[in-house]
Amino acid sequence: MRGMVALIVVIAVIVLLALGLILGYNRLVRLRNRTGNAWAQVDVQLRRRYDLIPNLVEAVKGYAAHERQTFEEVVAARSAAQAAETVADQAQAENALGAVLRRLFALAEAYPALRATENFQALQADLRDAEDRIAVARQIYNDSTLSYNNTVQTVPTNLVAALFRFTTRDFFEIGDEARGVPQVQF
Repeated sequence: MRGMVALIVVIAVIVLLALGLILGYNRLVRLRNRTGNAWAQVDVQLRRRYDLIPNLVEAVKGYAAHERQTFEEVVAARSAAQAAETVADQAQAENALGAVLRRLFALAEAYPALRATENFQALQADLRDAEDRIAVARQIYNDSTLSYNNTVQTVPTNLVAALFRFTTRDFFEIGDEARGVPQVQF
């Protein structure tokens, strides 16, 4: 009788441990997938902004054709941002792109006729909208990353994470010089 009770207790403990392992693993997978989805949404918004940049450059180029270096820097920064593969690389590339876009808009300030065109105003509005969407998507990604990283690092799911090699993810952080939406109103 005593042996039977011990066997039932051992089986119950094994079942509970297996259940805990399964639940922890499934939670980690769901959070990892949510974080991946959130990053995909950031990527969609970044690509939307990248699609606006050539139109913006062309609009300014018509008025300031002699500013070739600025245009080349914008195109190079856009290409670097599109080619970034990791979150850290993306953040660094976005900082650089934001800086050259601010220079492009500073250049546009010198041309009142450009600022008055409907095309340029529409591009400004589209870029502001893109920047707002990027900020929201980045916040959602960082919130998802926080939940995922907390789960990977806290007991008892950290044991499951270590067993199945779940690792933390990087936050999408921007540098101090790129904080805030670029001011594009004239």
